[in-house]
Amino acid sequence: MTTLSIRLPDHMAERLKNLAKVRDISLNKLMFELSTQALAEEEAKQRFLTAQLRGNSKRAEKLLDELDELGL
Repeated sequence: MTTLSIRLPDHMAERLKNLAKVRDISLNKLMFELSTQALAEEEAKQRFLTAQLRGNSKRAEKLLDELDELGL
C-alpha cells in the first residue's frame, strides 16, 4: 500500500473533512471511495471510446447506459 501526500487549499480540505464526518467515515476512506469512483468513470469512458472506434454500436450504447448510471 502507498501513502500519498496531496496539497489542497485549506477550504477544500475542510470541506472534505466535513463530508467524511457527515458520512461517518474517515477522511482516508472518503478519499479511497472518491478515487475508486474517478477510476471507474475513466475506465467506463475508455471502454466506450474503444467500442466506438471499433464500430461496435451496441456495445457503445451499453457503455453509454453505464455512464448514465454513474451520473456522467
